[in-house]
Amino acid sequence: MIANYGFGATLTARPGMGDQLVDLLLTGLDEGSPGASEYCLVYLVSRSASDLDVVHVAEGWTSEEDHHRVFASEDARAITARIAPLLAKDPEYTDHVPVRGKSAL
Repeated sequence: MIANYGFGATLTARPGMGDQLVDLLLTGLDEGSPGASEYCLVYLVSRSASDLDVVHVAEGWTSEEDHHRVFASEDARAITARIAPLLAKDPEYTDHVPVRGKSAL
């Protein structure tokens, strides 16, 4: 499959809550969660090297429609609801149109 839609998100946790935010975001890879969907081709969680409370998420999806449909699920909404209290400010999003790349995860 080819990723035709993607985005990057930068999330800033409340001071000292970066580990909790990362752990919660990684549950997005659990069976039944959004990142485990067959339509999610890239789900990468990383951290800022200079501020461990800043977390980046990169996602690649088969289509924008598939992304929105999967994120409308109960599981996705439950994860999203648990993220908000950990954040110091609103997430910053950048949309992407994947062209080509490599993932050996």
